[in-house]
Amino acid sequence: MEDIYELIKKNRQIKKFCMYGFLKNLRFFEPYLYIYLIQVVRLNLFQIGILFSIREIVTYIFEVPSGIFADQYGKKNELMICFIFYIISFFFFFLGSSYMIVVIAMIFFGLGEAFRSGTHKAMIYSYLEKQGWFDHRTFVYGRTRSFSLTGSSLSAFASIFLIIKLPRMQSIFLFSIIPYILDFLLIWSYPNSLNEPVETTISIKKFITYSIKQLKNIFPNKPLRKVVVSSSLFDGIFKVLKDYIQPILKDLILVSGIYMVATLEAATQLKIILGLIYGVMYIFSSMVSRNIYRLNIKFSSSKLMDISFDILGLVFFIIFFAIKTEIMLIVILLYFSLYLLKDGRRPLAVDVFGDYMRKNERATVMSIESQVRSFFMIVLAPLFGYIADRFSIATLFFVIGLSILILNRFLRVEVRENKKYESVA
Repeated sequence: MEDIYELIKKNRQIKKFCMYGFLKNLRFFEPYLYIYLIQVVRLNLFQIGILFSIREIVTYIFEVPSGIFADQYGKKNELMICFIFYIISFFFFFLGSSYMIVVIAMIFFGLGEAFRSGTHKAMIYSYLEKQGWFDHRTFVYGRTRSFSLTGSSLSAFASIFLIIKLPRMQSIFLFSIIPYILDFLLIWSYPNSLNEPVETTISIKKFITYSIKQLKNIFPNKPLRKVVVSSSLFDGIFKVLKDYIQPILKDLILVSGIYMVATLEAATQLKIILGLIYGVMYIFSSMVSRNIYRLNIKFSSSKLMDISFDILGLVFFIIFFAIKTEIMLIVILLYFSLYLLKDGRRPLAVDVFGDYMRKNERATVMSIESQVRSFFMIVLAPLFGYIADRFSIATLFFVIGLSILILNRFLRVEVRENKKYESVA
């Protein structure tokens, strides 16, 4: 078994899959996005929620069509298009002197998300199948994701230097364009065998007919439907809340008067602390993602998915009390646990998806999952923002924790009886 893992690690295309994720996650602006929107564009949390809803509405509209486009006209072609959208988005964020300009940036970001999500995973599935490694998809996806998280960690540490040295905060978006140009060129270098287009010319009529056929095949599949809802709801909640640590720490630093270096002002302290938090979080998340497959020795991926959702609810409860008591270190540690939970759960979800998807609908199914996640975010982002503004961020976490524990009683994923989990050393 270890020989197979070593062979997978040395494979050239697997290395390219890993590098794709590494470059994709070099988003230097991520630790400061909320601070940028609050301080530079001068928005409140409800307005930010609306902004993220706009992004998710665009993703929602184009999600399934983009997945079907990938299955029909080529996955490689679609990924190259998505990076063009991202680059345009970052440029508008750089220009972001008004709410409308940031809205345009979010629209292009949503298009990039729609054209990217699910497509690269489908390419990995196809490659593993051709190599005879499909049974090791949890290991492979965990490994590629660990490189993505390593990129996020490096990005966070580098962002500390950039955000302090750059004359304007929004200039950090220009630096994020560079790795995305490199990722565009990397995708271009992928072998054409991974493109897998069914059609060589685009026909709107064939496209619509195929779309309807695929959706009819997928939605009656109850186990697959439950996996889609469980995975998309978990990720949707996380994506809406993952950067709430930025305003939380901003308030805690001002209230508590805690400073790392006495000579630095509070705004600079916040930038340094945020960069360090994101950087260290992604290092540990990378380790979890790389090794999560080992838990399959004792537990199925389906069972681990269910357990992780309940843990998420409990963590939110504890965050409520940590914010109330104004203990900054506990808040940071709890956010650590959220990232570890999310990045450990994703390879498990990909494994469970592989049990129920047909070969010719993989990109479509993964896009449907992303579309459902976008729907949840469209609803939850402004709702969470309103609750945080109207009551408090602490109250928001209490409400979400309770809701998760109730909802997960209805979202338990069935364990496939004929699923065999390989033993790992």
